Amino acid sequence: MKPFQQLYYTSCEHGLSGFSGFQFNAVSAGVTAETRQAVEALAGYEPPRSLVESDTPEALERCPVNLCYRPHDRAGRSATALCVRYVGRDSARRFGNYFAHALHSEDFPAAGGGLLPIELWNSPVWTRAVSPGTEIPTLAGPAPGPLGVRAVEGFLRGHPHAARLPELLAAVFAALTEHGSVVVVDRSTEEIAHWFAAVSYLLPPRLARGLSFATYVLRPARSRLHLIGTVPEPPLVFGPDDEAAYTVFDFARGVFPEVPVPSLVRLLTRIGVGSVRPVWSWTADYEEGGERTPDDWHAPVAAAAASGGIALATADVHAVIDWLAGAGHLGARRAAVAADIHREHRDLDDARLTALSAAAKAGGDGAVHQEIEGKLYGLRMRAYATAAEDAVEPVPITDPAALVRAAALWERLLETGVRTPRERTRLLLWGVGARLPVPPRVMERETLSLSRALLGTTAPPPGLREEVAALLRALPVMKSSLATALEEALRGRSGQEQLFAQFPAELLREEDLVDRPLLLEHHLRARAERDPSNTVPLMFRILEIRGRTWPDEELLRGLWRQPSRTWTHRDAARIAARLPLSAPVDAAVGAWFDRTLNQGIEDEEALEGCLHLCSALSHPRRSAWLPAAAADLVRLTLELEGALAEAPEATELLAAYLAPKAGSGAAPRALKRFHLVPAMLRLPADVGRLRGRLAELEHRDLHHYLSHLYGRVAAAGRIDDVLLSHVATVATLPAGALLAQALAETAAAIRARPEGYWRGADLARLEQAVRPHGPALADHYARCAEARRPARRRPFRWLWPFRRRTVPAPAAGTSGTSGKSPTSGKSRKKKGR
Repeated sequence: MKPFQQLYYTSCEHGLSGFSGFQFNAVSAGVTAETRQAVEALAGYEPPRSLVESDTPEALERCPVNLCYRPHDRAGRSATALCVRYVGRDSARRFGNYFAHALHSEDFPAAGGGLLPIELWNSPVWTRAVSPGTEIPTLAGPAPGPLGVRAVEGFLRGHPHAARLPELLAAVFAALTEHGSVVVVDRSTEEIAHWFAAVSYLLPPRLARGLSFATYVLRPARSRLHLIGTVPEPPLVFGPDDEAAYTVFDFARGVFPEVPVPSLVRLLTRIGVGSVRPVWSWTADYEEGGERTPDDWHAPVAAAAASGGIALATADVHAVIDWLAGAGHLGARRAAVAADIHREHRDLDDARLTALSAAAKAGGDGAVHQEIEGKLYGLRMRAYATAAEDAVEPVPITDPAALVRAAALWERLLETGVRTPRERTRLLLWGVGARLPVPPRVMERETLSLSRALLGTTAPPPGLREEVAALLRALPVMKSSLATALEEALRGRSGQEQLFAQFPAELLREEDLVDRPLLLEHHLRARAERDPSNTVPLMFRILEIRGRTWPDEELLRGLWRQPSRTWTHRDAARIAARLPLSAPVDAAVGAWFDRTLNQGIEDEEALEGCLHLCSALSHPRRSAWLPAAAADLVRLTLELEGALAEAPEATELLAAYLAPKAGSGAAPRALKRFHLVPAMLRLPADVGRLRGRLAELEHRDLHHYLSHLYGRVAAAGRIDDVLLSHVATVATLPAGALLAQALAETAAAIRARPEGYWRGADLARLEQAVRPHGPALADHYARCAEARRPARRRPFRWLWPFRRRTVPAPAAGTSGTSGKSPTSGKSRKKKGR
């Protein structure tokens, strides 16, 4: 949808001009100079003299409001709408200030979502507050005001001069198609807006969008808009040359002009504001495209009204018949129009009956074959309807007389000759195949009757499903009828939500339900049940249909029907990302997020999904959706996840996870279960601090830590400082710190591993790390390191064999490091010197 550009025009100190006074206070980006000029030309406002010095809010509310609309092309595609209100004093405390809020679009119908300009009366979109800056955002899809069809109907019922509506509509038609302006005087602009709305609803939509108007102008003689509103003060004054250009309807005093009323206007006002909208929708099928004057529109509107079952006056019938002769653009619809007129109006003269016959023939209608051919067609219809062995497929009937007789017989068989839904389905298919000229109303009636019967079919017989699908493909009205029957069932009886998962509703496609929001929602719900992986985007499609931005409990329970009544973490994250940050959500949404955050996490994939959800919910505006406990859980989870990456030392990381609050919530427990130990083993350990806290770990986590550490010790080639610090921590654990036998055995294996497999240098490093916390164990590792060192080689002497001395062997249990007495050692030193 294209957005509207917005413009604020008033007397202010700060704006686009750079000085105080009347100027554009703020505009949307991209507003052209031409648009500003157009707004400035329309924005002028003069209050009634009695209200010039209005200063209080109550007095200002009594000032007339000018809703002004000006199309810039005949179709009303490029157009500007303004709401101008009197605000009394300006910043210099001078009276006469007004505030104009304008909306401009190069495609007004698309930007407005199809609403008529007058429906912006009292819209909540309008403001009278000065912007602090000079740029304001564009606006998408403004909400209409309270002025609608029902409001206009109530206004007309209560107004003493409602009978003047035909003359007013005729005058507006003349202003649009010829020249001049129509002035409406009433006691308030609220009443004037209702007159404008009545005219807008009754006009062809294409002309209504080209209708320029202003609900209040103090001096109408200075305006050249099509429709101008004003209040009784001051009296109207027109110059001699202007009187012919203005047609004045003074509803306040009961003074009205004499205006000829065309037959089209009488037809439209007889249909009424409350019923005319569907007639204009139907008329689109009958108009040729160049209609402008009431005479141009009369026949297409009358034909559309007849197709909808609205009674026509004699003048309407004559207009349709005279028009049909040249209405080649209707194609086959020309026959349907002729049939509608002939069925409802039996008192036509010969000339007009001849014209209807010619129109029916030109549209493919005509007389049927002779009586015998009628009997043959009757037999063929019955055989096909009952799926008899001798049944043959229908073929198009080309003989006009046979066609008429076959259609009449076919209709009688539908009324009295079919017994089951399948027979009715097959007979309708026969009519389609034979190309019978069935009036639309008959086809609507019969397909609706069939649709109601099909909805009660619990187990369709063989072939019926395929036949109904073929009928839906061949007969557009069957889709509409089936949709109507479904809507009746949904609205009339509770517990029908599963209809779209059953035959025949399952045959309808999404595009068949575009204009039926209730059915489209249930169709999407059925799709979600068939394809649970697509539930989230389908939920947001349903919200678009409802015009809502967030789901309620009923919708959530309807889409996620499993007993747990919760989302997956992935679904919840997708929902959080798509819910608008700027809008509050239903408390049910927060409760569903809460349940999702607290559901069990059994593997790392689920944990990753939960972390992604927590990241999405960490935004302050999303966090506000959650119950307080859930918001705290999100913050705690992200803090613990951050500690995994940011903690400089293993004890600090462990301390974060041993805090009392870290034990609550599925995500913190899963982080501890899956990520704590690997992260600890990647960080250096303060032996003294860590050994004092390891025992605080739960049995499972401590077992996990010891098992991982042993695996790394057993597989390690090079012993880095990080691994060594953890081995030192486990090796020096106090006696009794590990109550479980399995844990104590693993710790003992870690303690013993270095002495059997580590290099002497690594054992020496381990001895240094252990000594402050276990001197005896350090001495043990020192002895192991000493034992690993290679024996010192004696100096090579050429004469060694010749100087060998006999030395006694050391006694058992004595040191065998030298084998000599201290004195012999001393004498050898002397000789060496």
